[in-house]
Amino acid sequence: REVPDGIRTTVVSECMTRSVLFTAEDGAVAAEASRTITSRLQDLQDTVSTTTSHGKLVDLHTEIVGNLLYVRFELHPGDASGHNMVTKGADALMERILSWDLGLFYGSVSGNYCSDKKATAVNGILGRGKNVVADLFLPHEVVERRLRTTASAIAEIVVQKNLVGSTIAGALRSANAHYANMLLGIYLATGQDAANIVEGSQGITYAEAREDGLYFSCTLPNIIVGTVGSGKHHDDVTEALERMGCRENRKVGENSRRLASLVAATVLCGELSLLAAQTNPGELMSTHLSMER
Repeated sequence: REVPDGIRTTVVSECMTRSVLFTAEDGAVAAEASRTITSRLQDLQDTVSTTTSHGKLVDLHTEIVGNLLYVRFELHPGDASGHNMVTKGADALMERILSWDLGLFYGSVSGNYCSDKKATAVNGILGRGKNVVADLFLPHEVVERRLRTTASAIAEIVVQKNLVGSTIAGALRSANAHYANMLLGIYLATGQDAANIVEGSQGITYAEAREDGLYFSCTLPNIIVGTVGSGKHHDDVTEALERMGCRENRKVGENSRRLASLVAATVLCGELSLLAAQTNPGELMSTHLSMER
C-alpha cells in the first residue's frame, strides 16, 4: 500500500466544552426542559454569537440525574484554547434558557460534565480540544538500525504494556506509555494551561507489524491548545509559537490546528522511543543514567 513519508497528523474534530447545571422540581420537568433545549439549538447559537467574534456553538449534550439537568455545550474556539470563551458563552446561555420559564433554576455555570482538567469517559468519547491522530510507517531496516528493535517487538509491547497493563490498572479510555511528558514540555513553552495535561494525556497508542515494516500511531482526543488568548502575549511564548510556524497569517483556527498537530507528532516520537527502549532489557535505565547525569 502507499504510505506517506514521515509523520502524518489528522485533526478529527475540535471543540471546547463547558457544562452547566440546572435544577428542577423533579425528573419529569428536567426531561421536558432537556427536550426543549435540544430543539432550540439555533436560538442558542445566536446567543453565543453575541458573546464572541470567533467562538461558535456547534453541539450540545444533556444528562439527567434525578432533578438535576446537565447541559454540555461544545464550541468551536478558533485559534484560542477557549476556556474563558466557553464560560462567557455559558453564562449567556444559562440566562437565555432560564428566560424560557421551563421550570429550571440556576445550579452552576460548570457542572463537571465538561470535563475540565479531569480524566473522564465523556472527554475520551466526545473529545475536548483537538482530537488528533498521529501516525507513521517505518520500514524494517529503519526500526532495526535506528530503534534497535523489531516491528513485531514494538507491536507486542504495545499490547502487553499499554493495552493490557493499562486495562488491569483501571485506566479510563487510555492506553499509552507517557503522553503527559511531551505534553507538559510543549504546554509550558507555548503558554498553555499546563493543568490540561490531565485530560490531554488520555489517548491510545496502537501498532501493527506489517510485511514491510511498522505502522505506529497515537490518538489524542483531548489536545487543548491555543495560539492566541491568555498567556500568549509573553515574549518567550511568542518566540516559541513563531519558531513553530503557529503565528502565520492563516484562516482562523489553522494556527491552533498546526500546534495541536505538532503536539501529537511530538507525543508519537516520545512514545515510540520509550517503547523501543523497553523492548531491550536494561536500556531504559542506562539511557536515563547516561543522559540525565
